[in-house]
Amino acid sequence: MSFWQAWRERRALREAADAYARAAWAEPADADVRWLAALATGGDEDHARWELRYCRRVLALLTAERDALDDSTGAAVAHALVDRLHRDRTVAAERVPMAERQFNARLTRYREAQRERGTGTPGERLASVLLAVAGGGQAGAVDSRAVTLVESYAAAARERLRATFGVAQLPEHVRPSEAAVGDRR
Repeated sequence: MSFWQAWRERRALREAADAYARAAWAEPADADVRWLAALATGGDEDHARWELRYCRRVLALLTAERDALDDSTGAAVAHALVDRLHRDRTVAAERVPMAERQFNARLTRYREAQRERGTGTPGERLASVLLAVAGGGQAGAVDSRAVTLVESYAAAARERLRATFGVAQLPEHVRPSEAAVGDRR
């Protein structure tokens, strides 16, 4: 691969990651903010809004890390999310390090919930984390609206990932497990 071709591919990956991150930056619906504020943050809508923002962005990153066609996609998305955070006008410049720490703390909790096995559905585990970090209960608590909300964020992230980075194309007669192995006979 030539230097210029490699440069173009890296640039295309960065641009795609930025487009994916931009979609993850969508503001939560006001009704969802009011609902979470009433349920978990003692009426604090600003706190509720931030927890929903973190949730959407974390799920976008976890989806990119888990479902992307290329291993470098997750890292590119992480960089794009951090770049957007540094340019976010809703975060005062002196508060960016705190916002990064909060994002990373939530990333750790959501990642652990995603990896956990045997206790509820993945949506229930993620919803439990949302409610716990928002202050609305202990980890393990489940609310059906929270489950629906986190599942919708995850589904939207998967759809955006496919639309932005593509879908694996395999011949009909080849199983995915065989494609990874290739022709190593």
